[in-house]
Amino acid sequence: MHSSSPDEEVQIPTIPVDVFLQEAENLCKWSLDDARALSAVGITEEILNDLPLRAGACREAQSIWNKDYRSQQEAQKEWAQQVPEAYDFRNDLLASLRFAYRKDDALLSRVSAITDGSGHADMIQDLNDIAVLGRENPDLLTAIGFDLTQLDLAATRADELADLLAEANGDKADPNESKIIRDKAYTHLKVLVDEIREAGKYVFRNNKNRLKGYSSEYWRKLHRKQSSSQDDVA
Repeated sequence: MHSSSPDEEVQIPTIPVDVFLQEAENLCKWSLDDARALSAVGITEEILNDLPLRAGACREAQSIWNKDYRSQQEAQKEWAQQVPEAYDFRNDLLASLRFAYRKDDALLSRVSAITDGSGHADMIQDLNDIAVLGRENPDLLTAIGFDLTQLDLAATRADELADLLAEANGDKADPNESKIIRDKAYTHLKVLVDEIREAGKYVFRNNKNRLKGYSSEYWRKLHRKQSSSQDDVA
């Protein structure tokens, strides 16, 4: 995959990337028909042939970012669904520990220590701490009919929830990293698109039929729509 050169300041896309990619591919076909005329102002066929390579790199980077972004969105949705149940499970386990250890001040103080703190990360840590404490002191739990396999489940849920929260927060397979790569690939492509368009606008400044291929259809439509809206207001 091509990356932007150091002198290319990374730009954020100002139009939908899929639209820009299509425009870049259209420009490639259009400009190849004008290869001889463009070569006179320094836009060689080698430069034109680099355009689809950069577009391909940008398309791949966009796909990777979309996948990472979607997976974070999905993780956030799944987290929102699972978190109420996780808090209920934690609270239920704490109630069992408090009852089982009610006559043992040392164990009760450890249960109290677990309940200190708040927030999702703390809840996940609580589940793990409950599992550790319960496994170390199983007899009193067994005496109240507590199912010790709940401790294994607490430890497992702590691991699963930690992973899910990391994904939901974007701390795991950080989509921001893939966005940066996408933005660099977009910039690398845009620099070349702009260069070819500028040359085409100059070479064909007196040829309307060829000139139209060297500007953005997206921006032309947008300006027409804005002009129409202003006319309606007037």
